[in-house]
Amino acid sequence: MDEFEKLLGTEHVSVERFVRFRMPSKEDADDVLQEVFLTAYRKFPQLKEKSSFKAWIISIARNKCNDYFRKKANQYEIPIDELSGSELSDSRYGVSVVNVVRETLDLLEDKDKQILYLSFWKEMPQSEIAKRLNIPVGTVKSRLHTAKRNFKNKYPYRTEVSKGEINMKKLPELIPEYKIEARTDAPFAVKWEELMGWFLVPKPGEKLSWGMYDIPSRKCSHIYDMQVTGKAKVHGIEGVELTAREASCSDKNNVIERTFVAQLTDTHCRYLATVRNDGDIRNYITFLDGDEFLPNWGFGEDNCGNETNLASKGDIKRVGSVVTAAEKDFLLDIVGRYTVTIGGKSYDTVCVMDVETYNCGVVSEQFLDKNGRTILWRRFNRDDWAIDRYKAPWSEQLPENDRLTVNGTTYVHWYDCITDYIL
Repeated sequence: MDEFEKLLGTEHVSVERFVRFRMPSKEDADDVLQEVFLTAYRKFPQLKEKSSFKAWIISIARNKCNDYFRKKANQYEIPIDELSGSELSDSRYGVSVVNVVRETLDLLEDKDKQILYLSFWKEMPQSEIAKRLNIPVGTVKSRLHTAKRNFKNKYPYRTEVSKGEINMKKLPELIPEYKIEARTDAPFAVKWEELMGWFLVPKPGEKLSWGMYDIPSRKCSHIYDMQVTGKAKVHGIEGVELTAREASCSDKNNVIERTFVAQLTDTHCRYLATVRNDGDIRNYITFLDGDEFLPNWGFGEDNCGNETNLASKGDIKRVGSVVTAAEKDFLLDIVGRYTVTIGGKSYDTVCVMDVETYNCGVVSEQFLDKNGRTILWRRFNRDDWAIDRYKAPWSEQLPENDRLTVNGTTYVHWYDCITDYIL
């Protein structure tokens, strides 16, 4: 048995499950699987790290599934590239833009996708849809109602209408004016116990609210109320369960609730599991679920998590807005000491930079005080990040925003986060 057949034999079931879950019929799934295996066999010599075989072949399967739905969409006059929903979803990085809407649509029947596209993307009145499809208006109403119900059942995050006001605590509608000044004294070491990207310390009794602010408008776009709800155990490993309630500032009645489990040790902080709602089923995804879990929640070798004892390593060096980063898989380092003045208060901080550890094309600045708490978090996009979706480089979209140059490449400031710790 050659190496390809041996590896495929190990992962065959995972690939089949991945494809069959997404296809509307067994026949279509069989066709896609055949293309997956043929492509994988042909390209196998190009795979340098054979230990990455599972992630590699799953990525091929994902592309083949997308190809399938793209062909189907063309048959129904649905330009699939327009169905990329810029949905904010949970991950260890906090919030990231993913195609949740597209992935949900992929799970629907063609008729449902077609009616949703015409109604929501094309914004056609029901009378025009009826003419376009040559069906009665009553049928349009019925099909649209069914399609919206099916989409809601497939959508991975549960949405609820709040019966009362969202508890926004003291977070302002506009981020306070702030100033970041480099200091000449050496950066201090710090104990950083916050969950990477979510700012909450995973200890019993902890709670926190934080907001995301668009730049340059400085307006708050989302508020997150978080708390530790109790102790939890995942595959025998003890941690704590956390909940996060997200409210869009443009629609405060629409609340998304998330649940996940995290663990804090003396040396690391990591995620153990997340709960995803697949219709009326609560789907628990853990660190043992490989590609379902690690891309969004994993960090470090064998998902060890991020280090809690931070000191400058020299992996990332910064002079002003010019950054030089080493060639490593996990680039998280203290790059200097800064005074951050925000809302009339000044904080002695160190700046922790994350260079593309989670999302290719994304750099972050996180200013921590001596207590290891976040004073200010800032995200920068590589100039060509997601350019197919946004149709223009970020330097053109946000020409007045700050820039960083990392290893000669331009990154543009996108948004900020602050927590109620500073208020």
